Amino acid sequence: MTLKKLKIAVLSLCAFAMPAMANQLPDNDNDNQDIDEIDNYDFLYNNDGSIDNYDVASMENLMDEAFALIGTRYQRGAMGMGAFDCSGFTSYLYDQMGIKLNRTSRAQYTQGEAVDNSNLQTGDLVFFSSPRSGRGVGHVGIVVDYDPMNGNFSFIHASIKGVKVSQSNEPYYSRRYIGARRITE
Repeated sequence: MTLKKLKIAVLSLCAFAMPAMANQLPDNDNDNQDIDEIDNYDFLYNNDGSIDNYDVASMENLMDEAFALIGTRYQRGAMGMGAFDCSGFTSYLYDQMGIKLNRTSRAQYTQGEAVDNSNLQTGDLVFFSSPRSGRGVGHVGIVVDYDPMNGNFSFIHASIKGVKVSQSNEPYYSRRYIGARRITE
């Protein structure tokens, strides 16, 4: 698969995550698409243009499943069957990809590789403190997209209001952000 086709595949994944840009996304069947239009979305790639252990098809499946669960209610300790807590949600989704995550957000923070904020990708886990955790990890979500222009990202998570998408620059999350991890096999 060429880099151009790979970029187009990733862009199709983001169409539902960035509705304001959806009408600007390239047509996946148009091999003559001007590459300059696609370069606007390079935030999904490392600075060197690589994808670095990033399986686009798996991330697309993960995001499809995650978005299908929007609105599912929150229940502390729940891992599915109609309810999730934050780490139950991430564990459930990664399990669908055949990857086992630790059960708690604090334990998930020890898995995979640390990711610098400037290299966030769809599917990375992002961690926050919570009122119960003090300054330690107490909440986890999954990156939906990242904007390198301002360093903000959106993430999907099981909040106390149910599964939803939030923004890193919301005051509650911006002051509680701890870091990100990339889960690889």
